[in-house]
Amino acid sequence: MKQFVKYVCATIVGIFLTGVIISILSIFSLVGLASMGNAAATVQDNSVLVVQLQGSIDERSADNPFAELFGNAVLTNQGLDDILAAIKHAKTEPKVKGIYLEAGTFAGAMPATLQAIRKALVDFKTSGKFIVAYGDVYTQGAYYVCSTADVVMVNPQGMIDWSGLSSTVTYYKDLLAKVGVEMQVVKVGTYKSAVEPYLLSEMSDANREQIETYDHEIWDEMTKAVSKSRGISAAKLNELADSMALFMGAENYKKEKLVDRIVYSDEVKPVIAKKMGVDIDAYNTIGVKELASIAESNPKGTSGDIVAVYYAVGGIVEEPSSSWGQSPEIVAKKVCKDLQELAENDDVKAVVLRVNSGGGSAYASEQIWHQVMNIKTNKPIVVSMGDMAASGGYYISCAANYIYAEPTTITGSIGIFGMFPNAGELLNDKLGVHFSTVKTNQFSDFGDFSRPFTEQERAIAQRYINNGYELFTQRCADGRKMKQDAIKKIGEGRVWTGLHAKQIGLVDELGGLDAAIAKAKKLAKLDDASVINYPAKSTILDQLLNEVQGDSYADKQLRQALGDYYPMWADMKKMNQKTGIQAALPYHLKFNL
Repeated sequence: MKQFVKYVCATIVGIFLTGVIISILSIFSLVGLASMGNAAATVQDNSVLVVQLQGSIDERSADNPFAELFGNAVLTNQGLDDILAAIKHAKTEPKVKGIYLEAGTFAGAMPATLQAIRKALVDFKTSGKFIVAYGDVYTQGAYYVCSTADVVMVNPQGMIDWSGLSSTVTYYKDLLAKVGVEMQVVKVGTYKSAVEPYLLSEMSDANREQIETYDHEIWDEMTKAVSKSRGISAAKLNELADSMALFMGAENYKKEKLVDRIVYSDEVKPVIAKKMGVDIDAYNTIGVKELASIAESNPKGTSGDIVAVYYAVGGIVEEPSSSWGQSPEIVAKKVCKDLQELAENDDVKAVVLRVNSGGGSAYASEQIWHQVMNIKTNKPIVVSMGDMAASGGYYISCAANYIYAEPTTITGSIGIFGMFPNAGELLNDKLGVHFSTVKTNQFSDFGDFSRPFTEQERAIAQRYINNGYELFTQRCADGRKMKQDAIKKIGEGRVWTGLHAKQIGLVDELGGLDAAIAKAKKLAKLDDASVINYPAKSTILDQLLNEVQGDSYADKQLRQALGDYYPMWADMKKMNQKTGIQAALPYHLKFNL
């Protein structure tokens, strides 16, 4: 019997060790495979850049060996940085003759990202090279981008979603009431509606006003751009949006000039070949990632001077989250350390802070603001706003020497709030859990979620919030060289588009990242400088270890299963993580694009 147990144990240990060895070898094989793929990227003669408009687009790309190995669309990640770099390089690369836009299931990009891609394509066309587009189904965002093409094609049974914009806010008040939880809120700002989902069951008049304003401004930007590219009046585009264009059919799309040709997917290749003036099999294709990697490997400046582009993406937090549903985060401790190093690096002559954030912790935002001021004392810092730079995102931006935003960037939201849950009904009445407290001082149990605020506690909390708002508006006033009262008039938590923000003085100029980099060089008086992105992207090994940890995998599966309801789940999950003053957007922004 002892020998039997011995052999069984030995077998189990052997199987375990074999599994460990195979796992290690697999990791090294995947790393090697990915490295070989990167090293092999070259541009062949008569190439066409293929841009696939599908899945989601993040601010920066991230290598994912699992996605590449298994072709799992849920795990794929496209980076705006790669797309813009590839289009820019394609413009001047003599071996690249044109761009092919392939529309697919494309719903994961906000207006400013789409606008940046579209502007890059319009600029590409000044080279005289061609753009062709094809889609079985065009989402509205995909069509907005693809309308730049010289030839827009659709499948005979294809569809184009052109229906206008809608923004959706999810409300939790009744859900919380059912489980016996009340959110106690203190805030400043009539339009600071981040707290509304926990207090109301529908939009307030103020919130509806600001949403209607920026929705219409963004839609106007989109219709003007498509009108110019397709030669269709803005009035006609609105008429088409009101006539349920999704179900019009391919022949009507062509009749209304939304498309130029009706073809099947296998008929696209001859169209591209004809544009190039070559035989159907005489041209090559190259993907965004490959061309972007070639552009990145091109020689940099020779002076040794650096313009640092620092990406600040996600919610602003004091400490990193470690639970499922983790989105990109701006972790104050890390960002402050990084910015301090850039300030102290003599080779870095200017900094571009690329902000894509709806805000978060007011305390964390103040710490990052301090580091922006630290940089500003001895070198210029320019902000480039992405999809959003609102509330805390604007807080960390306002001190810069110069601020750029896209016309469709969501910004402003200058206001703060605090939320404190009262779960007394849930605990006492529904669960039958009761508490007895002994305290040495009047406010020793402040914040106890088993009871509501006293009037005195609420007054103290409100005073604290008021002081935070005074500081926030003063920071904005100092940074923008405006009076604090003027900031308060356009503050009140109100959200603005970049277009509107320029008119009221919250940003200096409309433009993308390239414009911000050019401005930084000009302010630093640099003719020859290398542009280097910070922080460094995670390595493939980091990605693998992240997948193995489980949170990343579980999060991706939840995204796939919950779809449009994922943000609601993530918001609810993070309720108890919102500590202290919050300078955050009014809600999770969801555009119908």
